[in-house]
Amino acid sequence: MRRIVEGSFFSISLLSAIFVSALCGEAFAQDAPAASPASSESPVLQTASPLDLDTVVISGRYPGPGLWKVRNGERTLWILGTQNPLPKRMEWDSTNVERKVAAAQELLMPPSVTMDADVGFFRGLTLLPSLFKARKNPDGKTLGEVLPAAQYARWQALKQRYIGGDRGIEEWRPVFAALELYDKAITRSGMTQEAVVPDVVRKVAKRNKVKITTPTVKIKIANAKAALREFSSEALNDQECFQRTLDRIESDLGTMVDRANAWAEGDVQALRSLPYQNQYTACNAVFTDTAIARKQGMGDILVRLENEWMEAAEKSLNQNASTFAILPVGQLLKPGGVLERLAAKNYTIEAP
Repeated sequence: MRRIVEGSFFSISLLSAIFVSALCGEAFAQDAPAASPASSESPVLQTASPLDLDTVVISGRYPGPGLWKVRNGERTLWILGTQNPLPKRMEWDSTNVERKVAAAQELLMPPSVTMDADVGFFRGLTLLPSLFKARKNPDGKTLGEVLPAAQYARWQALKQRYIGGDRGIEEWRPVFAALELYDKAITRSGMTQEAVVPDVVRKVAKRNKVKITTPTVKIKIANAKAALREFSSEALNDQECFQRTLDRIESDLGTMVDRANAWAEGDVQALRSLPYQNQYTACNAVFTDTAIARKQGMGDILVRLENEWMEAAEKSLNQNASTFAILPVGQLLKPGGVLERLAAKNYTIEAP
């Protein structure tokens, strides 16, 4: 069973998708995490406060940012920084990117985790009850019982705004409830988490018979049923993830809109200057710090993913005249990120 994740280095839409879905087998796998279904209502246009509605999510046709150029002599690695979320009604003008992909010898995708749970379709179906149980609090308590009163009051206000009267979610563990709330808030704010850029570049590469490489970390789940049972009974340290997700929805939606707009308009300087909050580190840790995750070798997964990508990038710079890659723009701009690591190895970096 294969689950590809894109995000910080991999998108965790979400770790609930990686860890729990991965354990329940091939029947429920997807090539990329699916965004929550779009609301049938007209999108609400957000600012930093969920109650002030005057920051507009752009619509129309936009080019996205320019390309970073990494050179090793005459060999070139072109990198497009991706952004998530993006404006829902934006049409991406991918003309230049499509030309670069078609002319490349290799397309380098973001790194992924491959989980092999050794279960087929019918065995996967038998694990469904365990899957749903794993999402709930192991002691049968509700969010109102496990969360501090002030935090629960914040949850109730945001839940009413972005989810509505769903009572079933009140039985979920805080991490799963928070990530569901985040997905719904993104959709209601006129943005989307769909894999717009990866889908386009992959199709162009296939059409032009360009080699596609996805650096991969493989995780073997020896006994999916036992792993789910262990996960279901294990207490999760998910208070920080829940807190940071609420914080981001309450205070950072406006900035996310600005970043989405800046990406669409190709404004790299704005992307550099806009603050970038991220609850994913805390939410990743909820899963990777569990006993079952450590047993499965997931404790240092982020480091391993970045190292796999670096190895593939250097290989391409030594073999191909032209390689095209996509990575989250936050990964490219952060201190100590892959661009700085490549520069430290004496590759020439040209920013867009």
